[in-house]
Amino acid sequence: MDVLADVLSATKIGGTVTARVHAARPWGIEFPHLASAVFHHITQGCCWLRRPGAEPLPLTAGDLVLLPAGSGHAMASDPTGPTVRFEDVTQAQRSGPGAPIDFPGPGPDTRIVCGGYRFDTHASHPLLTLPPVLLLRADPSARRHDLTETLRMLAVELADPAPGSQTITDRLVDVLFVHILRQWAALRDAPDHGTTWWAALRDPEVAAAISLIHEEPGRTWTVDTLAREVGVSRATLSRRFTRLVGEPPLAYLTRWRLEIAARRLRETSDSVTRIANTVGYTSEFAFSRAFTRHRGTPPTRYRATHRQ
Repeated sequence: MDVLADVLSATKIGGTVTARVHAARPWGIEFPHLASAVFHHITQGCCWLRRPGAEPLPLTAGDLVLLPAGSGHAMASDPTGPTVRFEDVTQAQRSGPGAPIDFPGPGPDTRIVCGGYRFDTHASHPLLTLPPVLLLRADPSARRHDLTETLRMLAVELADPAPGSQTITDRLVDVLFVHILRQWAALRDAPDHGTTWWAALRDPEVAAAISLIHEEPGRTWTVDTLAREVGVSRATLSRRFTRLVGEPPLAYLTRWRLEIAARRLRETSDSVTRIANTVGYTSEFAFSRAFTRHRGTPPTRYRATHRQ
């Protein structure tokens, strides 16, 4: 079981490129808070990432920054100074397909590819618990050929759109998101590399246990059976799983089962009993109690409120 692919599918992450920016100093764009992860790739020049309550972050050509929570921020030519709202810029320019957002000025040029990843705002998987800012610095010596090639193809497609370009760019952005996560997870020495779920995927036995849970979420798992399957003692698995994932194996199992159940409540007409049985609950009462404790509302009310 490819756990990352399973989580991406369940949390419904999808990509959509939003803009190319061509700007000459001085300039500044204010991006609103969005229910998506936002990325900026600097293809030429340099600029600053400005966030409320944080020190401005300098960026240069080749750098890629991801804001997983889509928090409000600004991209600008200087660490201080005025900005204009992204919505105002796009409405004022009314650019055609493929045309960049232009900021003419007397200073040096900066070019940026900006994009966002839509995700299910109801999802609560640890995958979505990433640092506020995930920065991949340009590094010619780094082993990031797949990431670099994906960014190159994305830039080419955006610069010269043709029939089908929207489909291609959406797929490339999806692929880009995976490469960003892979590259960031590989940076073991990064100061903000503290997200335990990613460390868990590098531990063979813990990763195998997570994979089993994702492969058969409805199975009657115990810590003993998981430990036997992955070839370690019950105590070893419990200790390492809890340390790396941040919660015990059965707590993670419950979280994942209810994540699946919540999605099915939103997206299908299956009965609550059937959904409960699918994710390993033999009693609708037990399922309702667990779901209410996890989501703060009973399954039937959750469905009525969040049905898509």
